[in-house]
Amino acid sequence: MSLTSVNKLENNTVELVVSVSEEQFQDALNKAYKKKVKSIALPGFRKGKAPKAMIEKMYGKEFFYDDAINMVYPSAYEAAVEEANIEPVDRANVSDLQVEQGKGFSFKATVTVKPEVTVKNYKGIKAEKTVETIMAADVNAELDRMRERNSRLTNVERAAKNGDTALINFEGFKEGVAFEGGKGENFPLVLGSGQFIPGFEEQVVGHAAGDEFDVNVTFPEDYHAEDLKGQPVVFKVKVNAVQEKELPALDDEFAKDVSEFDTLAELKKDVKERLQKEADNKAQVDMENSLISTVIENMEGEIPQCMFENKINEMVNDFSYRLQSQGMNLDLYLHYTGSDMKAFRETFKESAERQVKIRLALEKIAEVENLTATAEDIEAEYEKIAKNYGIDAQKVKGILPEKEIAKDVTVNKAIDLVKESAEVTEKKVKKTASKSKKKAEGETAEEAADEE
Repeated sequence: MSLTSVNKLENNTVELVVSVSEEQFQDALNKAYKKKVKSIALPGFRKGKAPKAMIEKMYGKEFFYDDAINMVYPSAYEAAVEEANIEPVDRANVSDLQVEQGKGFSFKATVTVKPEVTVKNYKGIKAEKTVETIMAADVNAELDRMRERNSRLTNVERAAKNGDTALINFEGFKEGVAFEGGKGENFPLVLGSGQFIPGFEEQVVGHAAGDEFDVNVTFPEDYHAEDLKGQPVVFKVKVNAVQEKELPALDDEFAKDVSEFDTLAELKKDVKERLQKEADNKAQVDMENSLISTVIENMEGEIPQCMFENKINEMVNDFSYRLQSQGMNLDLYLHYTGSDMKAFRETFKESAERQVKIRLALEKIAEVENLTATAEDIEAEYEKIAKNYGIDAQKVKGILPEKEIAKDVTVNKAIDLVKESAEVTEKKVKKTASKSKKKAEGETAEEAADEE
């Protein structure tokens, strides 16, 4: 392979003219022949035994060209990219493919490359770190959530009210005809939760077990089913049971049931420490995100649209893979959520653009600061990835090239440089509302004193 020319075009594109020698081409033609001859039968020859020259005479000299070129192209293109010292960010557009007898073949590859960016004032960035102090009311709220998670439902002999769970049978009709997806049996509907279309749950409130009645509602204009958008329908409903939520008492027995602690006081102390740690971590992450936002605001450069689209593709594929691990596919998910691929991709747009910009900015900082990844750094990163995914480090090395790992290491070093040089002021705030409100929520005088 030889790189004949490198031409920089507009919009971060580069045109490579690449030549492949006759020797390489002939070697690829022989391999293509051996691959295809097994399925070829010519008169006078057993299947798979026809000579290459006879096949070319019968079908033309170009018969093996496509296979041969496809064999050689990847390595020729990669070698040309390396020699040109460019970093493609999208697939190349191949054109002007020419085969010359006795001279091999040549082609043009036009490819979008990583843009050149500049980043100003990335050292000494001023940022505020707002740390929320956990109060007794926050602890009480978390304990209430724990009680909710450990609650149970019991049948009650009364009319349903908001907050109850009604076990219902229902079937929907549009103009007297049952519609698809409008039927359910013994469905646990939490009244007031907004699970069903507007107006449905309100009409179940006030009914008791055994009641049968009609619910008249109109589907929203933005409903995913075209034939039901904005349409009035009638649901035939029967209440099978009304269930009331029972919360466990907040006492030492509750602490024993939900934790390793013997007393409520110990549980409260642990909850407060955990919430404070979470608040501290959030404050740190928010501050770091603020620093990174400033970095990308200070970055200048024209970023190719394909980089954003490729990042969206990665995020969509990752989401699809996670759905498959849960026994669902993306098409089914879109159907259930009433979305389509265009709208779904749009949900990733902002995050994808931010991730691309962050990466470009940090890579530039690493370049300017001459940050490098040592062999020890790379090995430690492999070990970290292996630990996170619970697989052997050698397997990770077979999947992720060392070159990519080195880039990740230098990017992380660039992040550390930005953080370490930043001028951060810390501000402490109380997470909850006023004392009077907390007292109204049941805060004791001792708890209030603890917070001062």
